[in-house]
Amino acid sequence: MPEVKLFAGTNTKKLAASIAKNYGQELGQLTMSKFSDGEMSPSFDESVRGCHVFLIQSTNPNADNLLELCLMIDAAKRASAYKVCAVVPYFGYARQDRKDRPRVSIAAKLIANMIMSAGADRIMTCDLHAGQIQGFFDIPLDHLNGSAIFVPYLKSLDLGDNLIFASPDVGGVSRARAYAKHFEVEMVVCDKHRKRANEVASMQVIGDVEGMDVVLVDDMVDTAGTMCKAAEIILDKGANSVRAIATHAVLSGKAYENIEKSVLSELVITDTIPLKQESSKIKVLTVAELFAKAIHAVTGNDSISALFV
Repeated sequence: MPEVKLFAGTNTKKLAASIAKNYGQELGQLTMSKFSDGEMSPSFDESVRGCHVFLIQSTNPNADNLLELCLMIDAAKRASAYKVCAVVPYFGYARQDRKDRPRVSIAAKLIANMIMSAGADRIMTCDLHAGQIQGFFDIPLDHLNGSAIFVPYLKSLDLGDNLIFASPDVGGVSRARAYAKHFEVEMVVCDKHRKRANEVASMQVIGDVEGMDVVLVDDMVDTAGTMCKAAEIILDKGANSVRAIATHAVLSGKAYENIEKSVLSELVITDTIPLKQESSKIKVLTVAELFAKAIHAVTGNDSISALFV
């Protein structure tokens, strides 16, 4: 079998090191040089000829993270790697997956085209904003699920019969329903109306939460405005407590301030995106073991379905 080598992009070095440790080997040596104007030039400091190469980099904005990944893929292909797999814990621009108004870009498809054009043979990611983005790729895609991380943690809380799941918006109903089905409990939905991006105009709760311990489920938390507003309304409806789980901690703008001031008892996230600052209400779970197991499965030609809850 080809030798397996793992390399880290600049944005995801800490997570990549943890993935490599769980996989059972050290990260490969890669130098990312920069010209004075910021132009990037990656070079592998060891041979990758004939190797199965895994390049670990989340593509959250700014665009440098995405371009860096594409340059790494191109460098590996030109260095005669056997196969190149882009390991993208957080796939950026996934919210733009369709034309929801005239004259806009379908950015998720464009990014998929860029990664394929760079030469990736496979992509591995976690909790895409919309499952249909898998169809934007013409190469194998391993779509890991954050539930493998969150379910054991939620079970450790032992919330018992008071547990109920909630979706902060209509678009996330399928995610919340999957958790509710697994735990054999009920779910509710928060119906929101936006005037513009990142600004909630109004919201209402569909379902009964009185006396319940509510878990809000989402794939990402950006400014945390929707999450915090939903938590406030749910608590006003008579819930005992409200906590939230979200795979990707984008946390831009006033997110940290919003979370600290919110009624959330905690926000549980993963380390697909490095945190910009600490918060007493934020608990971080790692996806390193999940990705390491997936890489083992891919290199061993085994099924990854065993990793799903």
